[in-house]
Amino acid sequence: MAKLSLSVNGNSVTVDVDPSTPILWVLRDHLELVGTKYGCGIAQCGACTIHLNGNAVRSCSVPVSSAEGKEITTIEGLSDDASHPVQQAWIAHDVPQCGYCQAGQIMTASALLKDNPSPSDSEISQAMNGNICRCGTYTRIHAAVKTAAKNS
Repeated sequence: MAKLSLSVNGNSVTVDVDPSTPILWVLRDHLELVGTKYGCGIAQCGACTIHLNGNAVRSCSVPVSSAEGKEITTIEGLSDDASHPVQQAWIAHDVPQCGYCQAGQIMTASALLKDNPSPSDSEISQAMNGNICRCGTYTRIHAAVKTAAKNS
C-alpha cells in the first residue's frame, strides 16, 4: 500500500492503495465516483473511459500510480449540471437506452472534440470505434457528436 496524491475533477485527494491498482477501482471503490463503469477489464469496451490530462484513457488498464501529478476527469467532473455540449447533445438525440456505456462514450466524444472541434464523419467513427454499446445506439451517438461539434 502507498499514499498517493491525485487530482480528481479539480480536487486534490489522497488514497492509500496498492500503486498497481487500476484507476477505475480507486475511483469507484475509494472515492465513490461510480459514473465510470467496469465493462470488460481489458480496455476493449470503453465503458471505463476517463480523461487523464485531457486524453481519453481506459481506466481499467491504467495503474493509479501513473496518475500522480496528472489531472483525472471523470463523467462527474465533465460538468456539474450536464451543461457540457456533449451531454446536451446526448440529451437532444435521446442517445441512452440502458445507459451503461454512456459515460465512456461521452468521455471519448468530449476528448475528441477538445482535440478536433470539427471532426469529419470518418474521424468521429474512428475516435468512437471500440466504445461498445450493447443497445446499438451508434447512429444516435454519431449524430450527437456532430451536434456537439456544432455547439461547442
